[in-house]
Amino acid sequence: MSALQSLDILLADDNPNMRAIVCAMLKSIGVTRVREVDHGEAALKALAERPADMAIVDFKMAPMDGVAFTRAVRNAPDSPNPYLPIIMMTGHSDRRRVTEARDAGVTEFITKPVDPQALLGRVQAVILRPRSFIRSATYFGPDRRRTRTEAYAGPYRRSSDPKD
Repeated sequence: MSALQSLDILLADDNPNMRAIVCAMLKSIGVTRVREVDHGEAALKALAERPADMAIVDFKMAPMDGVAFTRAVRNAPDSPNPYLPIIMMTGHSDRRRVTEARDAGVTEFITKPVDPQALLGRVQAVILRPRSFIRSATYFGPDRRRTRTEAYAGPYRRSSDPKD
């Protein structure tokens, strides 16, 4: 049995055709348990009823979009799992949207139309390369720094950062 077969994925997208496409892609890579909902509020309810191993959510949904869903999962006092890996999907990958999703606490980001290899890559990244979580006065979520460079000359602000 592949590791992907044991995953329970929550998929939230208001477009039933997109949900069908993403479900088919997930099944083709070995995921057998996918729960589908059509907006963020339904996704929160589904998480409260049964935990998921990860969520794949659309950026733009109503009445609750993917960013609001992510903020609720990360910051609500009654969140069932603030550490839930969340992959954000969107057809609009402009810098503002990527930044908004990142700052809400999204784990990974993928653009539509979704490519099966890209989807597999994001799912594997969540499983094989989990990032530590950071809590500050204004943010809780995966560490947003993906690379460390020796040439960085700016201030270090985290207690885990190297000291001079």
